[in-house]
Amino acid sequence: MVHVEVRSPAVVETGPGAKPHFIERVPGLLVALALAAAAVPLGRLVPVIGGPVFGIVLGVLAGVLVPALRGSWARPGYEFASKTLLQLSIVVLGTGLSLQQVLKVGGESLPVMLGTLTVALGGAWLFGRLLGVRGDTQTLIGVGTAICGASAIAAATAAIGAKRSSVAYALATIFTFNVVAVLAFPPLGHLLGLDARAFGLWAGTAINDTSSVVAAGYTYSQAAGDQALVVKLTRSLMLIPIVIGLVILKSRREARTATAVGKANSMGTTGGVGAGAAAPGEGVLPAPAPAAGRLPWRRMVPLFLIGFIVAAGLRSAGVVPAAWQETLSLVGTFLITSALVAIGLSMRPSELRKAGWRPLALGALLWASVALSSLGLQLLTGTL
Repeated sequence: MVHVEVRSPAVVETGPGAKPHFIERVPGLLVALALAAAAVPLGRLVPVIGGPVFGIVLGVLAGVLVPALRGSWARPGYEFASKTLLQLSIVVLGTGLSLQQVLKVGGESLPVMLGTLTVALGGAWLFGRLLGVRGDTQTLIGVGTAICGASAIAAATAAIGAKRSSVAYALATIFTFNVVAVLAFPPLGHLLGLDARAFGLWAGTAINDTSSVVAAGYTYSQAAGDQALVVKLTRSLMLIPIVIGLVILKSRREARTATAVGKANSMGTTGGVGAGAAAPGEGVLPAPAPAAGRLPWRRMVPLFLIGFIVAAGLRSAGVVPAAWQETLSLVGTFLITSALVAIGLSMRPSELRKAGWRPLALGALLWASVALSSLGLQLLTGTL
């Protein structure tokens, strides 16, 4: 039996101390909220673009024009906005959906979802070999594209103990195509004449991060955003079997390594210390360190996903009045826009340059393959 235990990766350690105190998050958070307050009205003036897209564009421009906004003083606030506010926005948006709608949409999207998952993972293996992108980087880009971007990369990192450089390359690649998707998918959807249901399924299965799915979906329309969000969260559940599979593969590799080390040790000590045999401590390979650190289940089933289901349940039970929907929708949009602003402010072109062209090429091929296969599978299943 394989236990879900993995080595704690160094990549998740950002410093010797605990998480930043809330006071440290305030400056960066205020910057993100201020820019979001400008982006949301712009999105209402130009609904084809939408507040979230304006948010990420304003964030990138502000970071480029005022480099001081990318200082370390603001980073804790940006991290809080890009993660916590995004998760909170998903819970808020859950109040606009019923559980019946969630189950219906999630079930209908399964054929397309499983198909694109297969394309992403198979493509990562094939294109990674062709481009020479192997090992942890290949795995992380494949899992990030297949499931849910940075969240999937974080969970996979915990499962396989990926190197810091591999994580940086994967995150930079995924981030690049998240931005491209937010900007490109809505106009492409209109160009292709997709209705809200088809666009929501396309965005939910073909865009990586939840933030980008939500931004693109609600930029297209409220109905498309609702559809995309449910599809995306259903797709996120695929992280559970994927991470378990990675843990099993890692455990088997470690078991084979331990067996090889054991044989080498026994050969080195056969016949005693005389006759050319290795003396104690000499010529004997060290056994691999035991795995330490248990993979938290919340890495595989995020709390915001549970919150989303609870919010939808409250809506189904009539606890959330219909009169609140417009206000809750606006609050959700503002929170999403704040998260996208923070992501834009955090973008560093130097990270992309360091990654080189091969990981980016792998990400581009996977992104295009998944986007095209999603539309193709919709056409085959009659959902387009």
